Amino acid sequence: MNQQANNQKNSNQKILKITSVFMAILFFQLFFSPMASAKTPAPSKSPAAIKTGVLPFGNNLFTGSFQSQRNDGLDPNYRLVPGDKVALHMWGQVTIDETLTVDATGNIFIPEVGQVKVVGLRSADLPRIVKQKVATVFKEGEDVYVNLLTATPISVYVTGAVAKPGQYSGISTNSVLSYLFKAGGIDPVRGSYRDVKVMRGNHLVARYDLYPFLRQGKLKHIKFLNGDTIVVGELASTVTITGDSLNPYRFEFFGKQMTGRQLIQYARPKAKVTHIAVSGARNRKPWSAYLTYNQFLNTRLLDGDKVRFTTDALEPVMGIRIEGSHLGKSFYSIKKGSRLLEILDYIEVDKATADIKNICIKRKSIAKQQQQNLQKTIQRLERNILTTPSKSDGEAIIRSNESKLMLQYIEHAKNTVAEGLVVVSENGRVANILLEEGDVIVIPQKSDVITVSGEVLIPQSMVYAHNATIKDYIERAGGFSQRADQQKLVVRRPNGKVDIGTNLIVKPGDRVMVFPKVDPKQRQNFKDWVQIFFQLAVAIKTITN
Repeated sequence: MNQQANNQKNSNQKILKITSVFMAILFFQLFFSPMASAKTPAPSKSPAAIKTGVLPFGNNLFTGSFQSQRNDGLDPNYRLVPGDKVALHMWGQVTIDETLTVDATGNIFIPEVGQVKVVGLRSADLPRIVKQKVATVFKEGEDVYVNLLTATPISVYVTGAVAKPGQYSGISTNSVLSYLFKAGGIDPVRGSYRDVKVMRGNHLVARYDLYPFLRQGKLKHIKFLNGDTIVVGELASTVTITGDSLNPYRFEFFGKQMTGRQLIQYARPKAKVTHIAVSGARNRKPWSAYLTYNQFLNTRLLDGDKVRFTTDALEPVMGIRIEGSHLGKSFYSIKKGSRLLEILDYIEVDKATADIKNICIKRKSIAKQQQQNLQKTIQRLERNILTTPSKSDGEAIIRSNESKLMLQYIEHAKNTVAEGLVVVSENGRVANILLEEGDVIVIPQKSDVITVSGEVLIPQSMVYAHNATIKDYIERAGGFSQRADQQKLVVRRPNGKVDIGTNLIVKPGDRVMVFPKVDPKQRQNFKDWVQIFFQLAVAIKTITN
């Protein structure tokens, strides 16, 4: 029994140790990264993107919602066909209230008036034509109301390289895009966006190349008949575009080859592009070339080639941004190799409000490293939680419940984003560090407020007092709570620096934080501690934001 109790105790302490490490990481991210925010979820890729790596040009044409033409006869551009229903109301010298059908010859028959040719008329023109016909019989005193009730539906077959070949209903004035959308769109792996045919029996009615529509909005319209067939052809020759291009897609072309000049019209490389890498096969052997922009214009491209636009010319300048308390512009284009103090001379600030002695920098490269380290730590914690063995059935149940709770924390931590803060000032002196592309110089605003939060009775903000100690500020916030770790007091400076200790000097604008204390010997308090820490973390997130 003693051995089992010891094993249980060791297991409990191990879980609490792992949990404490994880909580510290989450705590640090929430409290010391006020600029952190949730990641925007990456858009999901279609199966075609997974197979081919690059989507075909025009793939997004069928990915969203598609508003087709109305099927109820209310489309003003709908043209009447045999079988359509027309409501007719006449009153005056005679009274007529009937629903007329367009017959096989394209006419409707109006009592007391005779037949009226309506086939091929636009729905919007129908009332005018009928009224003119009635006026030839009844010279005056006859009112007429005409309305197209229903448009005769037709069935069109869609086949070839589409997602869902089949028979689809519509009306004669629906566009070819409407029917393709109903069939799930063109298959992005094997379908052609440049070879779409409309067949009527064995005769070709129309052929579509969708590239002019995608680039210029040009799309010819035809009148579909019942039984027409839309056939999407198989994919022809293609060239795949990557790199510095406004259209990084897979482009299709007719014939056996195309030139780089023709491809540029579709791919639209960025203005900074200087070189183009081309790879493929020639005479069934691997082939590649690294060309200048002018050389690429006359280069012959074949089916399956891959083209990457690159910028190899060294850029003499780089861009940095300014945030916080400053005047004037917030973006500067500077020479590469410039240092911080050189740039600060050009940044206009109001010395009465800007805290220029506590400047800090947010750097992309540092943020990337911090993010990678955070993700690796989270993965290690996740493995420990899921692989720690249980000694008994009771312990397994407890561990299972705790693991679910911890995994929820892990999912929350995965969404935090490191800001890459670099501390460059201390004791009023600013380090003259080398700047990098994309750096953000943060100039804090002067503040006489001290914020106290964490394990205190009344978290609050208060005015700075030059003779007050850190314990004085904590006493003004109600003193330590029962769960406070009085040996771990944290102060975050306006310049981003973090100090931990018991007798720290508090300066204007500082944030004081009291950590919670965890007693690993009291397992029954574990759930309460986690709940309190979560509430604390939420409060910290609110304060820092």
